[in-house]
Amino acid sequence: MSNAWHEEMQAVAKSGGRVSDRDIADKVRHAVLMQRLPPGTKLPEITLGEVFGVSRSVVRKSLTRLASEHVIDQRPNQVARVRAPSVEETRETFDARRLVEGEIAAQLAGRLSPEALEALERQADLETEAFRGGDEPARIEHSLTLHHLLAEHSPNRVLGGMLTDLVLRTSIVVALYKRSGLASCYQEGQHGRLLRHLASGDAEAARGAIHDHLNGLEALLDLSPREARIDLMSILGHTPEQA
Repeated sequence: MSNAWHEEMQAVAKSGGRVSDRDIADKVRHAVLMQRLPPGTKLPEITLGEVFGVSRSVVRKSLTRLASEHVIDQRPNQVARVRAPSVEETRETFDARRLVEGEIAAQLAGRLSPEALEALERQADLETEAFRGGDEPARIEHSLTLHHLLAEHSPNRVLGGMLTDLVLRTSIVVALYKRSGLASCYQEGQHGRLLRHLASGDAEAARGAIHDHLNGLEALLDLSPREARIDLMSILGHTPEQA
């Protein structure tokens, strides 16, 4: 694992804190989003406890968090695994997000405050900077933040909550099934086009921009079967004394 990761965990220890179930869930989720834990990877409680230097009860809480976010599958008396959504489920997830986010974009067109538009534009600019700088983790974070902001500003709170869930689910799917060798899922100009339509008040154009964006992401997927052989210590690398 990177030195930055170790430094982060050491900072937690120096601050008097301990590795919590949220910390573990964040690390596993990030590893999945960064394509370091492929579909089907086993996540044994004992191994995760050794990796992070925590009790199995803390590990179980983190796995419950991850299962609620659809990052892992957790079944009674079975080892938890990174989710491996079927082709059908993947298509249905993208269909659901097209419907929900497309409608939110249409409702938001012409209704966002200057401050809200500025915040969205800032995330789009930061995403572009991260892509050009070769910082894929930062690019993903800024893209996710942009879509979460759309969810937060949704006039319909139920749809906003649904979008927050779907953004993570589709992001996990993209990370799990992105075509091998593809460095980034960045789509030049897509977010800028969406923001222009939101600012101008063209509801159907905003809806169309969302559909085009998601269609482009879906086209980048490789849904062929994969076999996962992963050393969790090397991926999540953490020892008890660093906790």
